[in-house]
Amino acid sequence: MGWPITVRLQRLNTVPVGEQLMKSFPPEKLCYITHINKLQSILDKGIPSHERIKQQGSRPTSIHNRGTVSRRKAKSTATGRSLLDYANLYFQPRNPMMYSLLGAKKKENFVVISISKDVLHEQGVFITDGDAANPLTQFYSLPEGLKILERQWKTVQSDWWNNDDGSKRKIMAECLVPDNVKPDLIRSIFVAGDKTKDRVMQTVGERQISVETEPHMFFQPGSSIRIGDNISIIDGDIFFSSMQTLTITVNLQRVMGKGLALRTKYQFPDVYVKYEDACRQKKIRTRRPYLYKRETSFNQELGYPSSPRSTPDAVKWFLLFATKEKWRDDTRLDNIESGLDWVKNNYKKEEIKSLALPALGCGLGNLSWVDVGPLMCKYLHGMEIQVEIYLPREQKIDSQYLTKSYLLAGEGLLPLQYS
Repeated sequence: MGWPITVRLQRLNTVPVGEQLMKSFPPEKLCYITHINKLQSILDKGIPSHERIKQQGSRPTSIHNRGTVSRRKAKSTATGRSLLDYANLYFQPRNPMMYSLLGAKKKENFVVISISKDVLHEQGVFITDGDAANPLTQFYSLPEGLKILERQWKTVQSDWWNNDDGSKRKIMAECLVPDNVKPDLIRSIFVAGDKTKDRVMQTVGERQISVETEPHMFFQPGSSIRIGDNISIIDGDIFFSSMQTLTITVNLQRVMGKGLALRTKYQFPDVYVKYEDACRQKKIRTRRPYLYKRETSFNQELGYPSSPRSTPDAVKWFLLFATKEKWRDDTRLDNIESGLDWVKNNYKKEEIKSLALPALGCGLGNLSWVDVGPLMCKYLHGMEIQVEIYLPREQKIDSQYLTKSYLLAGEGLLPLQYS
């Protein structure tokens, strides 16, 4: 008597694993990076594979260079089809490929097309656990591919990557769609700025497709305010600044435990080693930052292997700026002032050509931009190099505290009074 009941319960409660995962995990969108000149054709016909374009008698145009195309042609899925037989979608478009493309060409030339997650229901779809052309990357059919993707989702959605730990490969996880992605799966288009948005909206016309400005996706600042002749106040990611020297706030206890320092520790481990040595050898003080004249190119570290970014500011130096002695302490304004004074008096001798700084002490140091902003501008204004100050993400700053009249305290650059 019990056996039929058991079977009936199994039938009632059993849902294919793939369907469960599709409901609980699937990403909201998948993305395709393309040149703006290809947008009209994509809106009309969909996203074709490299080989589909050739079959149609057209000359394939690709964001990939010849080396990348050759690598993808030589690699096949379990069905025996070359990667060039698939349209490739990314789960994270802010990746090494995008970084390299924007170094070689203008950001206005590229758009990111957002595709509905319904594309995962297409026949013959494969999920990769990284850049499909990389020899280490594995290919999975559904639902196994979604399980793998779910396990590494935090890495895929990260703002940064590292070649040594595999995150540079993994952040480029792909969805491979055979032959063509249907145009009715297009949901939105992302652009870097308003100029590109106007052009894209004209191309979209009356289609029910949204056009959204997402500068962060294209490694661009959300905003930039010019202060005086040489200072820009930036809302963005300091690690993608075009400045030659990047400033990282630290303590004197050899601890990089949070914030920008922690990201530096994992993204650029050699900087952490230099920081530890500088603390141990007492080369860094609250009154004397330490300059690490790093020689490795960011373009090689962050860019796509076959498409290295080409910019004149590829080699970055790190200015380790001690704002406190113990990591648990709050930052003191006098530590910031003494460090800024060293920068102003030594930047020429140290051959600093341009400089990016965070809002010193305004994150984990518990200081306010209202106090720190004018102090930084007091010392950095008038230096014969370009300076970027990156606003703290932890504070919402009223626009009145981002003006030239406030930050420069008038033409006399009157110093603030503080204890």
